Amino acid sequence: DRDNAISKARFEFRWLDQFNLSYDPDTAIAFHDETLPAEPAKMAHFCSMCGPKFCSMAISQNIRKRFGGAAQQEQLVEEARSQAIAEGMKEMSKKFQEAGSTLYQSAKA
Repeated sequence: DRDNAISKARFEFRWLDQFNLSYDPDTAIAFHDETLPAEPAKMAHFCSMCGPKFCSMAISQNIRKRFGGAAQQEQLVEEARSQAIAEGMKEMSKKFQEAGSTLYQSAKA
């Protein structure tokens, strides 16, 4: 539970929650403040490890905002799959009609 809570706090850039959930909050705050000492850094949506342009957490959030969460992505995949099936059936129906709409046809040499 604690691991999940601290991971969620990290992903959501809730620095104070992340520090308070750590085993040693004072040391966690001290380490953070060594690299990002300015007060606005405590609210930043990145850390000193990767910086704002390469933050995996920020990139993940941007992707989710742009493309939605897993459920929305699954829905998009299912819609695309359904569309592909419908198009394939339409194409095969056309071929069937062009071939005379009969199930059994003589073999052509």
